[in-house]
Amino acid sequence: MSNRSSSTSDFILLGLSSNPQMQKPLFAIFFIMYLVTVVGNVLIILAIHSDSRLHTPMYFFLSILSFVDICFTTVIVPKMLVNFLSETKTISYTGCLIQMYFFMALGNTDSYLLASMAIDRLVAICNPLHYDVVMRPQRCLTMLLGSCTISHLHALFRVLLMSRLSFCASHVIRHFFCDTQPVLKLSCSDTSSSQIVVMTETLAVIVTPFLCILFSYLRIIVTVLRIPSAAGKWKAFSTCGSHLTVVALFYGSVIYVYFRPLSMYSVVKDRVATVMYTVVTPMLNPFIYSLRNKDMKRGLRKFMCKVHS
Repeated sequence: MSNRSSSTSDFILLGLSSNPQMQKPLFAIFFIMYLVTVVGNVLIILAIHSDSRLHTPMYFFLSILSFVDICFTTVIVPKMLVNFLSETKTISYTGCLIQMYFFMALGNTDSYLLASMAIDRLVAICNPLHYDVVMRPQRCLTMLLGSCTISHLHALFRVLLMSRLSFCASHVIRHFFCDTQPVLKLSCSDTSSSQIVVMTETLAVIVTPFLCILFSYLRIIVTVLRIPSAAGKWKAFSTCGSHLTVVALFYGSVIYVYFRPLSMYSVVKDRVATVMYTVVTPMLNPFIYSLRNKDMKRGLRKFMCKVHS
Protein backbone atom coordinates (compact mmCIF):
# COMPACT_ATOMS: atom_id res chain seq x y z
CA MET A 1 0.00 0.00 0.00
CA SER A 2 2.99 2.30 0.44
CA ASN A 3 3.32 2.43 -3.38
CA ARG A 4 0.11 4.36 -3.86
CA SER A 5 -0.09 8.10 -4.06
CA SER A 6 -0.88 9.90 -0.82
CA SER A 7 -3.91 11.42 -2.53
CA THR A 8 -5.58 8.05 -3.16
CA SER A 9 -7.28 7.84 0.23
CA ASP A 10 -10.61 7.68 -1.62
CA PHE A 11 -11.93 6.49 -4.95
CA ILE A 12 -15.12 7.79 -6.55
CA LEU A 13 -17.55 5.19 -7.91
CA LEU A 14 -19.51 6.66 -10.82
CA GLY A 15 -22.16 3.94 -10.59
CA LEU A 16 -24.53 2.81 -13.32
CA SER A 17 -25.55 6.30 -14.37
CA SER A 18 -24.33 9.86 -13.75
CA ASN A 19 -27.79 11.28 -14.49
CA PRO A 20 -29.16 12.74 -11.18
CA GLN A 21 -32.76 12.01 -12.23
CA MET A 22 -31.97 8.29 -12.58
CA GLN A 23 -30.54 7.82 -9.06
CA LYS A 24 -33.81 7.32 -7.15
CA PRO A 25 -35.44 5.03 -9.77
CA LEU A 26 -32.24 2.94 -9.89
CA PHE A 27 -32.20 2.84 -6.08
CA ALA A 28 -35.78 1.52 -6.04
CA ILE A 29 -35.09 -1.11 -8.72
CA PHE A 30 -31.92 -2.46 -7.11
CA PHE A 31 -33.34 -2.31 -3.59
CA ILE A 32 -36.25 -4.51 -4.70
CA MET A 33 -33.87 -6.86 -6.56
CA TYR A 34 -31.67 -7.13 -3.45
CA LEU A 35 -34.66 -7.91 -1.22
CA VAL A 36 -35.89 -10.56 -3.66
CA THR A 37 -32.38 -12.07 -3.78
CA VAL A 38 -32.05 -12.28 0.00
CA VAL A 39 -35.60 -13.52 0.68
CA GLY A 40 -35.56 -16.01 -2.22
CA ASN A 41 -32.22 -17.55 -1.26
CA VAL A 42 -33.10 -17.66 2.45
CA LEU A 43 -36.31 -19.53 1.53
CA ILE A 44 -34.27 -22.05 -0.49
CA ILE A 45 -31.95 -22.64 2.51
CA LEU A 46 -34.87 -23.00 4.95
CA ALA A 47 -36.82 -25.30 2.61
CA ILE A 48 -33.81 -27.63 2.21
CA HIS A 49 -33.17 -27.60 5.94
CA SER A 50 -36.80 -28.36 6.84
CA ASP A 51 -37.33 -31.32 4.43
CA SER A 52 -35.28 -34.44 5.24
CA ARG A 53 -35.82 -35.72 1.67
CA LEU A 54 -33.74 -32.77 0.45
CA HIS A 55 -30.75 -33.73 2.62
CA THR A 56 -28.78 -34.98 -0.39
CA PRO A 57 -25.47 -33.80 -1.92
CA MET A 58 -27.20 -31.85 -4.71
CA TYR A 59 -29.31 -29.82 -2.27
CA PHE A 60 -26.42 -29.47 0.17
CA PHE A 61 -24.46 -27.68 -2.57
CA LEU A 62 -27.56 -25.70 -3.57
CA SER A 63 -28.07 -24.44 0.01
CA ILE A 64 -24.40 -23.38 0.17
CA LEU A 65 -24.75 -21.70 -3.26
CA SER A 66 -27.77 -19.76 -1.97
CA PHE A 67 -25.83 -18.62 1.11
CA VAL A 68 -22.82 -17.57 -1.00
CA ASP A 69 -25.14 -15.69 -3.39
CA ILE A 70 -26.56 -13.70 -0.47
CA CYS A 71 -23.03 -12.78 0.65
CA PHE A 72 -21.93 -12.08 -2.93
CA THR A 73 -24.67 -9.52 -3.59
CA THR A 74 -24.26 -8.03 -0.10
CA VAL A 75 -20.63 -7.20 -0.89
CA ILE A 76 -21.76 -5.00 -3.81
CA VAL A 77 -25.41 -3.92 -3.68
CA PRO A 78 -25.70 -2.12 -0.27
CA LYS A 79 -22.77 0.18 -1.13
CA MET A 80 -24.30 0.77 -4.57
CA LEU A 81 -27.65 1.68 -2.93
CA VAL A 82 -25.95 4.16 -0.58
CA ASN A 83 -24.16 5.77 -3.53
CA PHE A 84 -27.43 6.19 -5.44
CA LEU A 85 -28.60 8.58 -2.68
CA SER A 86 -25.21 10.11 -1.87
CA GLU A 87 -23.59 13.21 -3.28
CA THR A 88 -19.99 12.02 -2.82
CA LYS A 89 -20.15 8.34 -3.98
CA THR A 90 -16.72 7.66 -2.46
CA ILE A 91 -15.09 4.48 -1.25
CA SER A 92 -11.81 4.38 0.68
CA TYR A 93 -8.71 2.74 -0.80
CA THR A 94 -8.81 0.04 1.90
CA GLY A 95 -12.57 -0.39 1.47
CA CYS A 96 -12.05 -0.80 -2.27
CA LEU A 97 -9.50 -3.59 -1.78
CA ILE A 98 -11.72 -5.33 0.80
CA GLN A 99 -14.70 -5.18 -1.56
CA MET A 100 -12.53 -6.50 -4.41
CA TYR A 101 -11.27 -9.37 -2.22
CA PHE A 102 -14.70 -10.62 -1.14
CA PHE A 103 -16.17 -10.07 -4.61
CA MET A 104 -13.52 -12.34 -6.17
CA ALA A 105 -13.51 -14.89 -3.32
CA LEU A 106 -17.29 -15.34 -3.32
CA GLY A 107 -17.61 -15.17 -7.12
CA ASN A 108 -15.03 -17.93 -7.54
CA THR A 109 -16.67 -19.99 -4.80
CA ASP A 110 -19.89 -19.74 -6.84
CA SER A 111 -18.14 -21.19 -9.90
CA TYR A 112 -16.60 -24.08 -7.92
CA LEU A 113 -19.96 -24.86 -6.32
CA LEU A 114 -21.53 -25.01 -9.80
CA ALA A 115 -18.74 -27.44 -10.79
CA SER A 116 -19.44 -29.55 -7.68
CA MET A 117 -23.13 -29.67 -8.62
CA ALA A 118 -22.18 -30.76 -12.15
CA ILE A 119 -20.07 -33.60 -10.70
CA ASP A 120 -23.05 -34.60 -8.55
CA ARG A 121 -25.29 -34.83 -11.66
CA LEU A 122 -22.56 -36.77 -13.49
CA VAL A 123 -22.37 -39.41 -10.76
CA ALA A 124 -26.17 -39.56 -10.33
CA ILE A 125 -26.80 -40.18 -14.05
CA CYS A 126 -23.68 -42.09 -15.16
CA ASN A 127 -22.97 -44.11 -12.02
CA PRO A 128 -26.21 -44.25 -9.99
CA LEU A 129 -25.44 -47.55 -8.20
CA HIS A 130 -22.34 -46.03 -6.57
CA TYR A 131 -23.84 -42.58 -5.97
CA ASP A 132 -24.09 -42.88 -2.16
CA VAL A 133 -20.49 -44.10 -1.94
CA VAL A 134 -18.96 -41.53 -4.32
CA MET A 135 -20.94 -38.53 -3.05
CA ARG A 136 -20.71 -39.37 0.65
CA PRO A 137 -20.98 -36.46 3.13
CA GLN A 138 -17.24 -36.37 3.90
CA ARG A 139 -16.39 -36.00 0.21
CA CYS A 140 -18.99 -33.25 -0.26
CA LEU A 141 -17.51 -31.37 2.69
CA THR A 142 -14.01 -31.79 1.23
CA MET A 143 -15.22 -30.40 -2.11
CA LEU A 144 -16.76 -27.42 -0.31
CA LEU A 145 -13.61 -26.69 1.71
CA GLY A 146 -11.47 -27.02 -1.42
CA SER A 147 -13.74 -24.59 -3.28
CA CYS A 148 -13.52 -21.98 -0.52
CA THR A 149 -9.76 -22.37 -0.02
CA ILE A 150 -8.84 -22.02 -3.71
CA SER A 151 -11.21 -19.07 -4.15
CA HIS A 152 -9.91 -17.13 -1.16
CA LEU A 153 -6.25 -17.76 -2.05
CA HIS A 154 -6.97 -16.52 -5.60
CA ALA A 155 -8.65 -13.38 -4.24
CA LEU A 156 -5.81 -12.72 -1.81
CA PHE A 157 -3.22 -13.04 -4.58
CA ARG A 158 -5.12 -10.63 -6.85
CA VAL A 159 -5.61 -8.04 -4.10
CA LEU A 160 -1.92 -8.19 -3.13
CA LEU A 161 -1.04 -7.48 -6.77
CA MET A 162 -3.45 -4.53 -6.85
CA SER A 163 -2.05 -3.10 -3.61
CA ARG A 164 1.37 -2.74 -5.25
CA LEU A 165 0.07 -0.37 -7.94
CA SER A 166 0.28 3.42 -7.79
CA PHE A 167 -2.72 5.68 -8.45
CA CYS A 168 -1.55 9.21 -9.11
CA ALA A 169 -3.96 10.50 -11.76
CA SER A 170 -7.75 10.11 -11.83
CA HIS A 171 -9.42 8.37 -8.89
CA VAL A 172 -12.79 8.04 -10.63
CA ILE A 173 -13.81 4.39 -11.09
CA ARG A 174 -16.21 4.11 -14.01
CA HIS A 175 -18.15 1.29 -12.41
CA PHE A 176 -20.57 0.63 -9.55
CA PHE A 177 -18.03 -1.32 -7.45
CA CYS A 178 -14.29 -1.97 -7.23
CA ASP A 179 -13.77 -4.49 -10.01
CA THR A 180 -10.23 -5.26 -11.19
CA GLN A 181 -10.47 -4.01 -14.79
CA PRO A 182 -11.76 -0.47 -14.10
CA VAL A 183 -9.32 -0.07 -11.17
CA LEU A 184 -6.39 -1.23 -13.33
CA LYS A 185 -7.39 1.43 -15.85
CA LEU A 186 -6.67 4.12 -13.24
CA SER A 187 -3.18 2.96 -12.32
CA CYS A 188 -0.20 5.04 -13.42
CA SER A 189 2.09 2.03 -12.87
CA ASP A 190 3.08 -0.31 -15.67
CA THR A 191 0.29 -2.90 -15.48
CA SER A 192 1.42 -5.09 -18.40
CA SER A 193 3.15 -7.66 -16.17
CA SER A 194 0.23 -7.59 -13.72
CA GLN A 195 -2.21 -8.18 -16.57
CA ILE A 196 -0.23 -11.20 -17.81
CA VAL A 197 -0.08 -12.72 -14.33
CA VAL A 198 -3.75 -11.94 -13.67
CA MET A 199 -4.91 -13.41 -16.99
CA THR A 200 -2.81 -16.56 -16.54
CA GLU A 201 -3.85 -17.13 -12.95
CA THR A 202 -7.49 -16.26 -13.69
CA LEU A 203 -7.53 -18.75 -16.56
CA ALA A 204 -6.25 -21.45 -14.22
CA VAL A 205 -8.73 -20.67 -11.43
CA ILE A 206 -11.87 -19.85 -13.42
CA VAL A 207 -11.42 -22.19 -16.40
CA THR A 208 -10.83 -25.24 -14.18
CA PRO A 209 -14.42 -25.40 -12.82
CA PHE A 210 -15.79 -24.45 -16.25
CA LEU A 211 -13.91 -27.35 -17.91
CA CYS A 212 -15.13 -29.61 -15.11
CA ILE A 213 -18.73 -28.61 -15.87
CA LEU A 214 -18.15 -29.06 -19.62
CA PHE A 215 -16.61 -32.52 -19.19
CA SER A 216 -19.40 -33.59 -16.81
CA TYR A 217 -22.14 -32.62 -19.24
CA LEU A 218 -20.40 -34.22 -22.21
CA ARG A 219 -20.31 -37.48 -20.23
CA ILE A 220 -23.96 -36.99 -19.21
CA ILE A 221 -25.04 -36.39 -22.83
CA VAL A 222 -23.23 -39.54 -24.02
CA THR A 223 -24.86 -41.59 -21.25
CA VAL A 224 -28.35 -40.18 -21.76
CA LEU A 225 -28.25 -40.76 -25.52
CA ARG A 226 -27.76 -44.47 -24.80
CA ILE A 227 -31.08 -44.61 -22.93
CA PRO A 228 -33.52 -46.34 -25.33
CA SER A 229 -36.77 -44.61 -24.33
CA ALA A 230 -37.55 -40.95 -24.99
CA ALA A 231 -39.20 -40.71 -21.57
CA GLY A 232 -36.02 -41.97 -19.90
CA LYS A 233 -33.90 -39.44 -21.78
CA TRP A 234 -36.20 -36.59 -20.83
CA LYS A 235 -36.26 -37.64 -17.16
CA ALA A 236 -32.43 -37.71 -17.04
CA PHE A 237 -32.04 -34.35 -18.81
CA SER A 238 -34.77 -32.70 -16.71
CA THR A 239 -32.68 -33.17 -13.55
CA CYS A 240 -29.96 -30.97 -15.13
CA GLY A 241 -32.12 -28.20 -16.62
CA SER A 242 -32.02 -25.79 -13.67
CA HIS A 243 -28.29 -26.20 -13.17
CA LEU A 244 -27.52 -25.67 -16.87
CA THR A 245 -29.62 -22.48 -16.93
CA VAL A 246 -27.69 -21.02 -13.97
CA VAL A 247 -24.33 -22.05 -15.50
CA ALA A 248 -25.22 -20.36 -18.80
CA LEU A 249 -26.25 -17.10 -17.07
CA PHE A 250 -23.22 -17.01 -14.78
CA TYR A 251 -20.45 -18.06 -17.15
CA GLY A 252 -21.86 -16.23 -20.18
CA SER A 253 -21.48 -12.83 -18.52
CA VAL A 254 -18.22 -13.72 -16.66
CA ILE A 255 -16.48 -14.82 -19.88
CA TYR A 256 -17.66 -11.67 -21.68
CA VAL A 257 -16.31 -9.34 -18.96
CA TYR A 258 -13.03 -10.95 -17.92
CA PHE A 259 -11.59 -12.92 -20.80
CA ARG A 260 -10.53 -9.94 -22.88
CA PRO A 261 -7.47 -7.69 -22.86
CA LEU A 262 -7.72 -4.44 -20.88
CA SER A 263 -7.59 -2.50 -24.18
CA MET A 264 -10.97 -4.01 -25.16
CA TYR A 265 -12.63 -2.97 -21.90
CA SER A 266 -15.96 -1.18 -22.54
CA VAL A 267 -17.48 0.76 -19.64
CA VAL A 268 -21.18 0.62 -20.59
CA LYS A 269 -21.27 -2.94 -21.99
CA ASP A 270 -19.27 -4.35 -19.09
CA ARG A 271 -21.50 -2.64 -16.52
CA VAL A 272 -24.56 -4.37 -18.02
CA ALA A 273 -22.82 -7.76 -18.19
CA THR A 274 -21.54 -7.37 -14.62
CA VAL A 275 -25.05 -6.57 -13.35
CA MET A 276 -26.12 -9.89 -14.90
CA TYR A 277 -23.89 -12.10 -12.77
CA THR A 278 -23.60 -9.93 -9.64
CA VAL A 279 -27.30 -9.05 -9.20
CA VAL A 280 -29.59 -10.74 -11.73
CA THR A 281 -28.26 -14.32 -11.57
CA PRO A 282 -28.30 -14.55 -7.72
CA MET A 283 -31.84 -13.14 -7.80
CA LEU A 284 -33.03 -15.63 -10.44
CA ASN A 285 -31.38 -18.72 -8.91
CA PRO A 286 -34.19 -19.41 -6.37
CA PHE A 287 -36.84 -19.10 -9.10
CA ILE A 288 -34.90 -21.32 -11.52
CA TYR A 289 -34.39 -24.05 -8.94
CA SER A 290 -37.88 -23.90 -7.42
CA LEU A 291 -40.08 -23.42 -10.49
CA ARG A 292 -38.45 -26.28 -12.45
CA ASN A 293 -37.92 -28.68 -9.54
CA LYS A 294 -40.69 -30.77 -7.97
CA ASP A 295 -38.59 -31.65 -4.91
CA MET A 296 -37.93 -27.97 -4.17
CA LYS A 297 -41.61 -27.10 -4.65
CA ARG A 298 -42.51 -29.81 -2.15
CA GLY A 299 -39.85 -28.59 0.26
CA LEU A 300 -41.08 -24.98 0.02
CA ARG A 301 -44.69 -26.08 0.58
CA LYS A 302 -43.61 -28.13 3.62
CA PHE A 303 -41.71 -25.18 5.05
CA MET A 304 -44.64 -22.79 4.49
CA CYS A 305 -46.99 -25.27 6.21
CA LYS A 306 -44.65 -25.36 9.22
CA VAL A 307 -44.60 -21.55 9.34
CA HIS A 308 -48.41 -21.26 9.22
CA SER A 309 -49.11 -24.15 11.63
